[in-house]
Amino acid sequence: MTITGRVYVVGDNVDTDQIIPARHLVYNTHSPEERKLFGKYAMSGVPDEESGLPNGGIKFVNEGSYESEFYIVVGGKNFGCGSSREHAPLALQVAGVKAVIAQSYARIFYRNSVDGGFLMPLESVDNIHKSFSTGDHAVIDLGNNSITNSTTGESFNLRSLGDAADIVNAGGIFSYARKIGMIKAVVSANV
Repeated sequence: MTITGRVYVVGDNVDTDQIIPARHLVYNTHSPEERKLFGKYAMSGVPDEESGLPNGGIKFVNEGSYESEFYIVVGGKNFGCGSSREHAPLALQVAGVKAVIAQSYARIFYRNSVDGGFLMPLESVDNIHKSFSTGDHAVIDLGNNSITNSTTGESFNLRSLGDAADIVNAGGIFSYARKIGMIKAVVSANV
């Protein structure tokens, strides 16, 4: 499986309040109209100097849009630190992000990403966020555990997601458990 798209670059210690500021947690995740607001405000708390862009030149989500043109986020160490809110990987998913690559994660962000089936939280072997620029095109090859910066031609190794990839691909831990027969599928009766 491959994931391709434009890259949005951030630095170290991007916390969950930067990924989705607390003031935007008032929206109902079950309402389609309100849910898309999580995408609109995703990454809106990242300071310009953390975005890797001079003067914050490119926004993660353009004004008036609910989705980002960036499908891959590349960060440094300790991505997703801060509070344990599962809204952080949800906001990235709603914005269209398919994968985050960081040198390391806060454990709760990593688990929320996998357990909710929101996105692929991939770890780079080396700190690669300075080898990308926002707007670069990249190809993630999950079979070979690598990412290639198509803009520069450089390739980098990623750590294997192992069984966690199956959970994300199934749509989360409960969907995965149903798929492999650990729990029974929910059958609803139309009454």
